[in-house]
Amino acid sequence: MRAVSSTDDEGMPVSLLDGYSTTPAQQGLYDPQFERDACGVALVATLSGVPSNDVVKQALTALENLEHRGASGSEPDSGDGAGILIQVPDALLRRVSGIELPEPGAYATGIGFLPTDGPARDVLMAQIDEIARDEEIEILGWRHVPTDPSLVGVTARECMPDFWQIFAVDARNATFGLDLDRRAYALRKRVENELGVYFASLSSRTMVYKGMLTTDQLTPFYLDLSEVDIASTLALVHSRFSTNTFPSWPLAHPYRLIAHNGEINTVAGNRNWMTTREAMLTSDVLSGDLTRLSPICTPEASDSASFDEVLELLHLGGRSLPQAVLMMIPEAWENNPDMDPSRRAFYEFYATLMEPWDGPANVCFTDGTQIGAVLDRNGLRPGRFWVTDEGLVVLASEAGVLDIDPQTVVRRDAFNQVACSSLTPPRAASSKTTRSRLNSRPNCRTTSGWTPASSTWRNCPNESTSCTPTNLLRVGSKPSGIARKNSG
Repeated sequence: MRAVSSTDDEGMPVSLLDGYSTTPAQQGLYDPQFERDACGVALVATLSGVPSNDVVKQALTALENLEHRGASGSEPDSGDGAGILIQVPDALLRRVSGIELPEPGAYATGIGFLPTDGPARDVLMAQIDEIARDEEIEILGWRHVPTDPSLVGVTARECMPDFWQIFAVDARNATFGLDLDRRAYALRKRVENELGVYFASLSSRTMVYKGMLTTDQLTPFYLDLSEVDIASTLALVHSRFSTNTFPSWPLAHPYRLIAHNGEINTVAGNRNWMTTREAMLTSDVLSGDLTRLSPICTPEASDSASFDEVLELLHLGGRSLPQAVLMMIPEAWENNPDMDPSRRAFYEFYATLMEPWDGPANVCFTDGTQIGAVLDRNGLRPGRFWVTDEGLVVLASEAGVLDIDPQTVVRRDAFNQVACSSLTPPRAASSKTTRSRLNSRPNCRTTSGWTPASSTWRNCPNESTSCTPTNLLRVGSKPSGIARKNSG
C-alpha cells in the first residue's frame, strides 16, 4: 500500500498526516474518524532524581519486550508505531547540536516532521521562523536528526518525513521551564494549524522520539538513543497496535504528555464539546488571543491524540497534570457511598466543565517532572507496577517487561479495577522525581495547590475566581438544559 499524500501548489503537505501516513481518504463504508488504538505501554522512573542512561536503556528494553503488543501489516518491517518520551537530554544536545544553548529549561526543543524535498522544507522553515517572531520566540537553529532507515520497511519508508530538531528561546529572555512551554505551545499549534507541520514535541522539559516503526527498530533508527550521554530520570514507551486503523508517523505514541493503551469510545462527543468551548476559552497564563490556537483537537488525529491535546491545554492553562488527568478521567464517583466527600465534590464540580473521556483506557502521563498512570472507570486495561530497593519504578500494561530480581522488589501491585457490584475507584501511581516518593493515589483535593471545602466546589459552577486561582484556563460550563450523566 502506498501512502496517500495531499499537497498544495508548492508540493507541501496541507495537514498533519498528509504525506506521512498510509491512511486513505473516506470511501465506501470506511471513515477514518472511527479509527482506534489498542497497544502496549510502560514507564520507567528513578526516585533518586538523578538522570541516567540506564533509565533510557531499561525503557527501551521494556519497549522491545512489548513487541507482541504492537503490530505490522503485510510487511513485518513496517510497524504500526513505537516511541519513547524522555526528559530533554541536555548533555547530549550540547555535544551534538552545534548550537550554543542556554541553561537547561531556558530553551525548548523537539523533532519536526518535515518534507524530504529540500526547497519545500526551506520554505516551511522560513514560515516557521516568521510565526516564531510573531510569537516573540527566537529560533536558535535547526539540527538534522541522524537516522538509519535501512531497517524500515518499504511502506513506512515511502511516507517517511525528514527529521529536523528545532531549538527555540523566549526572544525577551523572560520565560523558563513551564512558562516557556506555554509560549512554545502557541508556536507549535500555529505551525500545525497554519502550515500542517507536525512536531512530535516542543518543550523545555520533555522530548519524544517516535515513528512508524516496530519496537526493535526504534533504537537503531534514531541514532541518538544509542549515545551514552542520553540520560533521563523517567521514560515512557509505547508499542502501537492500530486496531482497524492505518499506521502513521505522526500518530505513533507517545504524544506530548501521554501514552495510551486502549481506546476512547466517547471521543466523537468529547471532540464536539471541545469545539463548542473554543470560543469561550480565556487564560491569564496562555497569552494572546486563544482563537489562534484553534482547533484544539486536530480533525484527522486519533482518539489518543485528541485526548493528549485537551490534556495539554488544561495543564498548560494552569492546572497540575494529575488534576487535569482526573478532570478528564474521573472515578466512578456518583454511586460510591464510601468515597471521601471532598473527593466526590471535586468530581461533581468538574463534571459541570468536562465530560468523561471513557475507554477502556490505561493512560500513562508525564510532564517531565512527574510521571504516573490512571485507568478510566471501566477498568478494562489493567497493568502492574514494581518498586525496587534502589528506587526504580516500573509500570506496564503487563508483567515481565523488565527482568527484575525479585529479591530487590520492595513493592508490587496490580493496577486495575475490580468488577463487582460496587466498582472500586481506579488506582493511580504517580511519582514526582524531584521529591523521590511514590504516591499510589494522588489526592485530587491538593493536586492544584489548594484545598477547597467540598461545598466550595459545588457552589462555583462557573469556576469563578472566588473559588480557584486566577491563573487557571477558564472554560464556559456546558450549556444549560443538557442532562449530565457523570458516572456509570
